[in-house]
Amino acid sequence: MAIIKVQDLKFEYQDIKNAIGGVSLEIEEGEFVCIVGHNGSGKSTLAKLLCGLLVPTSGHIYIDGCELKAELENEENDMLRRRIGIVFQNPDNQFVGVTVKDDIAFGLENRQIERNEIIKRIDEYSRLVGMDKFLDRSPESLSGGEKQRVAIAGILACDTDIIILDEATSMLDPKGVREVLSVISNLKHKKTIINITHNLNEMVLADKVIVMNEGLITASGDVKTILENEELLKEANLVIPDTIKLLNMIRDSKISEDVEDEVCQLIFHR
Repeated sequence: MAIIKVQDLKFEYQDIKNAIGGVSLEIEEGEFVCIVGHNGSGKSTLAKLLCGLLVPTSGHIYIDGCELKAELENEENDMLRRRIGIVFQNPDNQFVGVTVKDDIAFGLENRQIERNEIIKRIDEYSRLVGMDKFLDRSPESLSGGEKQRVAIAGILACDTDIIILDEATSMLDPKGVREVLSVISNLKHKKTIINITHNLNEMVLADKVIVMNEGLITASGDVKTILENEELLKEANLVIPDTIKLLNMIRDSKISEDVEDEVCQLIFHR
């Protein structure tokens, strides 16, 4: 059974009709899904709906078979929300602690976890994301990539099943992007991961890619199928990576199939 199931989901902002115009999808447990689309395509709105930060205009969201009703404040909805963690675009907007250690502990303290268990989880997950040497540092002294790694540690410490990254690398320099993607790649198939992005280079790690445009899903498939469909990507106003342009140039020039296969292996190293 899918860990996330969405049926005919719709959402309207006061000034934007059909921000989400009737979306249905399923995500399996442990799957790494990349949702791509240009700014305003609806992908970030979908992320906020999935974790209960927004209330749908209509439609249904199921987490492991139980319906999430974000408009209701009850124990069942609270338990469903606790299974989902989200990392936002701006790392500076996510810190609430004076130190890295305090920030990782924040969610655990809110859940009234025992102190000894909190210390154990801080140690375990700070090491997992490579931030164990920074526990007494102030967030202001960290780079963007380091801040996002701390945010991921905080989510993991709360033992969430689903991690949503909402444009989590868009404000980072190349080093920060590599740091975050390295952490996420190590979590692949250990957690259910949804990466919301407009950067097609981040799709390579995904098991499945969902393309959004104007509040709708316009395509869904594996990385190779989506990246090779230039017409689809252009219609979605997405920038085609140079690697895909190179692959299509090789095909057009009718170079040997062996060379084409080698290039495919390098691009889609799966």
